[in-house]
Amino acid sequence: MDTITALFYFFSAVLLGASFRVITARSTVHSALFLILAFFSASCIWMLLKAEFLAITLVLVYIGAVMVLFLFVVMMLDIGSDRVREGFYKHLPLAGFVGALIALEMAAILMSGFRVSNVPELSPAAAKMGNTKLLGIEIYTHYLYPLQIAAVLLLVAIIAAIALTLRQRKDSRYQNPAEQVKVTKADRLRIIKVKPTVEAPAADNNSNGGV
Repeated sequence: MDTITALFYFFSAVLLGASFRVITARSTVHSALFLILAFFSASCIWMLLKAEFLAITLVLVYIGAVMVLFLFVVMMLDIGSDRVREGFYKHLPLAGFVGALIALEMAAILMSGFRVSNVPELSPAAAKMGNTKLLGIEIYTHYLYPLQIAAVLLLVAIIAAIALTLRQRKDSRYQNPAEQVKVTKADRLRIIKVKPTVEAPAADNNSNGGV
């Protein structure tokens, strides 16, 4: 076994262990930290597979931005882990079935990509372009329509998340920018004339006593 194969198995084991701890850790903050470890292990595996662009993108976008945002949100909200874990074992069989079904669907789609014997040889001119440029050419030529469909699905998901978050609830606090721009000086500042109250001077104790 060479060094690259040993590193591949090592990072794969770390990735599986971190992924399992994401859903089993009792603390929400610990789950987010294990997810960061899983992303870092996946980026190392992509680096071993000579997919430098995907590895750097995973580190910069997901670990450097998204996961840090998730971590700060979780820490600021201070979500109780006991309330989040309610019904975990009750829904575990259904979640396991759905997870196994998704894994089988992904395997059926992705297994064809692991057949390295059918991969055509790369021309010397294409090898000089680099992985990033070749990936861009491949996505925006052969997979342009799937990319647009994925973008539309993400847009629908963002709109749905905003609509669910901004629904009228008694315990939700929100701001209305349309009302904020209509504010006037009278709404912000009110001058009140108060009648002054003058206290009587305290009586001198020496004024009543004579020598």
